[in-house]
Amino acid sequence: MNYLVVGAGNAGRPVARLLNNQGHKVIITDPKELSDFKVEFQRFLIQMEKEGVILDLGNPDPSLDGIDIVYKAPTLPDSAPIAKKIAEANVDVLSNEEFSIMLNDLIPVDIIGITGTMGKTTTTFITTSLFKQAGYKVWSCSSLVNNLVSEAIIDGVVKGEAENCDIAIFELPHGTIGLLNKLDLKIGLLTNIAEDHLSEFDGSLEKYQQRKLILEAMSETFISNDSCRSIISKVRNDAIYYALDKDVDFKGIVGDESLTIEYGEDKFTAPFNMMSYFFENALAASALALTYGIKKEDIITALTEFRGLPAHMEYVGDYNGRDVILDSAFLYDGMKITLEYFKDDNVILFLDHFDTLSKRDKAEVGKLVGEYVDVIIASGFNEVTQEVEIEAAHEILDAIENPNAIKVAVETIEKAAELTFKYSKPGDIILHMGPLIAYDRLTTVDKIMKGLEEGSRKYE
Repeated sequence: MNYLVVGAGNAGRPVARLLNNQGHKVIITDPKELSDFKVEFQRFLIQMEKEGVILDLGNPDPSLDGIDIVYKAPTLPDSAPIAKKIAEANVDVLSNEEFSIMLNDLIPVDIIGITGTMGKTTTTFITTSLFKQAGYKVWSCSSLVNNLVSEAIIDGVVKGEAENCDIAIFELPHGTIGLLNKLDLKIGLLTNIAEDHLSEFDGSLEKYQQRKLILEAMSETFISNDSCRSIISKVRNDAIYYALDKDVDFKGIVGDESLTIEYGEDKFTAPFNMMSYFFENALAASALALTYGIKKEDIITALTEFRGLPAHMEYVGDYNGRDVILDSAFLYDGMKITLEYFKDDNVILFLDHFDTLSKRDKAEVGKLVGEYVDVIIASGFNEVTQEVEIEAAHEILDAIENPNAIKVAVETIEKAAELTFKYSKPGDIILHMGPLIAYDRLTTVDKIMKGLEEGSRKYE
């Protein structure tokens, strides 16, 4: 078949790559030139071209001549000339549902899917650890591999990982769920739903909830945090619930460097040498593993050995006597947990731009951090738009009510990291918080590390 994929964005690229991998002739078109895309997206597109996808970029009026089937990116407006041309032409349109079924047929093993507003990356990571401890060969896809998880999944299919594993464990953000909405999940798990990403859903929490609940419809067995019971119970009466310190199907009890899990007539305690930040996610992963059939002995061993994951309270080193911690918390509850953990330390905090694809309440961030920290350095560089939006940094800083706070707005995250040394002394904690590590880990961490190295030299 001859396919035209309209839009070389986050949906179009994985669709085009998989169609090409399955032997179809594929053209991907976009009005933007290759150079207009972020560098990592340029790399994806160039790789796709090497694999056989035809790039038709910088073309505002692509042709439908010889095209059998079209895929339209969800962001393509009906008013666009190519959308009108497709509507008037006698050409089939590939839906997300049809594409998802195509992908599902290429994955011969059980699939576990994990979603939520917070904790889905951590839960995916811990779940993967539990299954590996039990001897499974795991194909795991999460934002730690690629922020665009759909591309990571397609990459795994193209490279044969789908056929060379015992189980697939996928983190499924709301964008990936929208594209891959017909996967057959052996078990689906929902960590929570908080008010985030609403700018992508016309400001509607209900629309955001409905997107997350697609996971429930895909799941043979469904597990949820008890905080979501009120919305889950309306659509499913056989859901399994987990929570800390509540009498639910899987109850977690936090001890002194331990986690006790009670379920049915059984329970066990695992040494767990992490801060409270991770306990609920470890409980979720354990509930999922136990439901699948993993032995509690393997879970105990894996939790005992667990030492965190990149960008979640990640210790990156001692710089001139300062311990540097990177944390990707960006929602109120997650940030508060992190700040509480360091409340007895002298913290120098640097923040990245808090808007990604979603617009967030930056004044709320400022009010919160001002309660805990006396030095706050905020970056105004938006990694998504690749533009300096210094007003976003000022929006955070202007909301800080602490009259003694030192507040600095800078243009880049590198400069923010560098200046932490100007305002710190040996024995202090340098702490990063914000969403960009989760959005684009490789680029953001590289920039932060360059800033830290420059700052440690400059202010030595």
